Amino acid sequence: MPLKPAGEMEKKIKINRIKAVLAEKDISHKELATRVGIAPNSVTRICNNEFQPTLRLLREIALALDVDIRELLIPTRHT
Repeated sequence: MPLKPAGEMEKKIKINRIKAVLAEKDISHKELATRVGIAPNSVTRICNNEFQPTLRLLREIALALDVDIRELLIPTRHT
């Protein structure tokens, strides 16, 4: 596997759509953080796809937002 040139940024792969769901429900990062018991900056990192939540945390986020857990993920195939 070839090495990437120094300074080349990895392209972020969008895995979750939590940021979009927060906007749809008009809920702030701070409010979600309070509901699930994590730091607001952690919510920001998750929304920016810099950090991916565990399945347990993803479940807690889904419950806090009152959505099906699948609504928080980018589909991997089209049906």
